[in-house]
This record gives sequence, structure tokens and C-alpha cells, in this order.
Amino acid sequence: MNICIVAGARPNFIKVAPIMKAIDKVRSQGRDVNCKLVYAGMENDSTLEQSLFDDLQMRRPDVFMGVDCVSLNELTGRVMGEFEKYLEQNPTDVVIVVDDLASTMAAAIVTKKQGIRLAHLVAGTRSFDIKMPKEINRLVIDGLSDLLFTAGEGASNTVSREGVQRSQVYQVGNILMDTLRANYGRLRRPEVLDQLHLDQGQYLVFTLNRKALMADGDNLRLMLKAMLEAAGDTHIVAPLRDNAKKVVASLLATINVPLDKFHFVPPMGYLEFGYLTAHAKGIVTDSGNVAEEATFNGVPCATLNSYTEHIETVRTGSNVLVGEDPQRLGEAVADMVAGRWKSSNIPDRWDGRAAERIVQILLS
Repeated sequence: MNICIVAGARPNFIKVAPIMKAIDKVRSQGRDVNCKLVYAGMENDSTLEQSLFDDLQMRRPDVFMGVDCVSLNELTGRVMGEFEKYLEQNPTDVVIVVDDLASTMAAAIVTKKQGIRLAHLVAGTRSFDIKMPKEINRLVIDGLSDLLFTAGEGASNTVSREGVQRSQVYQVGNILMDTLRANYGRLRRPEVLDQLHLDQGQYLVFTLNRKALMADGDNLRLMLKAMLEAAGDTHIVAPLRDNAKKVVASLLATINVPLDKFHFVPPMGYLEFGYLTAHAKGIVTDSGNVAEEATFNGVPCATLNSYTEHIETVRTGSNVLVGEDPQRLGEAVADMVAGRWKSSNIPDRWDGRAAERIVQILLS
């Protein structure tokens, strides 16, 4: 069997790594299976530093499609063209696409046009906001897929309600937990914690990526103020990337609260960031991936969004949704600092064996 895995952005590789390891394992046991990893972007993509692949213990992509453009429609068309060339030159039995990017949708469309089996990793996630480009991508990809690998019962029920046959839906668990569990013993304490003289449970972590949040400067300012006031003497460690750091720094300069406990730190690799969040007192984030890992680690997490693609993090896990409401954020941070948080558990099948289940399904 010839398997092709398509990745469209850096976060995809964290979900792809355990599948490639599972494929290598069954091949070492004598199964006739091969895997090619194809990346939609450029070979010199600055987000794909070698340390990422070293941390994940995986090889770099076998093929780079070389698509690099801002317009989502142009990106979709160019990925379709490049991926069609790849499939024409490389015999492929099944294509696995990850998440909900424009490049993911493009690869899915080409796969089905070529009459090749399509598998969607992390299927069934929905915001139920059709104005979101990613929501359209999700609907298209799930509608085309022959195999839908979901992280939980909520996602499985969603695609079933939309008309997908239950025989096509496989609740395999959350693939992120495979990577986290496999690397837990390798997590590295960041040097910055020593520099700040912080031990585990003595700090909060703050991350920010959503453009919509950063675009509303007036409200983000109120949210930052509420977070800082509620945190009090608890340190906040913020490994923000350039644009987010610039936005937050400019807003902090206008807030009349002490900033000596708020620390901008450089973005971290997977193993260091994993340690940072796993040993935090609490997390404030707009990242679904960070919230999912917080649930696995049992760390209190406040998500700056009104929905989550994985409702299990809220129903079962340690996550709460505070939306973009400064008051709710302040209350959540106050609860974190005071040690008042809901009891939580790890959702069903978030056990680090999702990749093993996926490969067995593909081979059966």
C-alpha cells in the first residue's frame, strides 16, 4: 500500500509524526506499506526549522509543492495543480489530509478527482459559522472523504448528522495526545524559567494567535488588563511570535497596572513549550491545540473563544471558554490563581494510540 500524507502548515506535523512512526512500525513487521510526506509550502519555509523535526523525531517532507501566496483562492488553485502533478507521477492508494486549511481542501479535491481513497485526520470539527473560510473547508473535506478519523463522539455525531455513513466514521481519539505522550519524558525545561526563578505551578502561560482578537485593540486591551489584575503577583510567561508580541506590547504600554510579572519570552520549540504548559499553574490561550494538551495534562485552561472544535475539552477536560469577554477572563484567571477550578478527566480514547488505530484501519 502506498500512502501519501499532505501537510499544509507547521501544526500539521505534530499530528502527522505519530502516524509516520506507526507506519514505520508495521513496515518493520513485514507489512507492504510505504509512506510519502508532502508539504504544500516552500522548502525554505522559516516556520519549519530543523529543530521541529528533531523534537518530533521525524524526517522532513519528501516533497515540497512550493506554494507560497497570501490569497486563499490562489493558494487553493496552485496546490491543486501541484498535487495533481504529484499524484500523476507517484502511484498512491490513499491520501491522508490533516485539519482544515485551504491547502488541505485543495489536496482533497484533487485526490477524489483522481479516484483515490481520501482519509481526513481530525474530521468533524465545526464552528457552525459558515462565514469562516475554514468552516467551508471542513464541510468540503468531510463531504469528499472515504474515511473520517474523529477525535471524539461530538465530531462523530456531527458528520453523521450531515449524512456521512457511520461505516466511514472512525473515532480514533486525539492524535495530538500520541505526540505528547510519546515525548513526555523528553520535554525540556526552558532556560527562561531558570532565568525568571520560576518553578512548576508558579506561573501562568499566555499565547495569542487569532487575527480577529488582535484586530479589536480596544477589547484586547480590556482583556489584558483583566488578566493582569486577576493574576496579581503570579507571573505570566508569554512566548508570543512577532506580530502578536508587537500588538500586545503596544497595548500594555497604555494599561495602568504593574507589568513586572508579565514576561515576553521567545517562541519555543515543541519540547520546551510542552514542558512550559504541562507545568503551568494555568493557561490563557486562543489555540485549540494548546487547550487540548492542557486537558491531557490536567492544567486549568481559559480559551479566548466562544467555541471549541473539541467540546470534550470543556465537557470532560480542564478547558473553559471565556470568549472575548474581559470580565469572564478575569474571573477565570482569578480562579486559576486561587486554585479554584473544575475537576477534569482525559476524554475517551485520548490515550496516545490514535495513530495505531488509524494505520490498522487503513490496512484492514
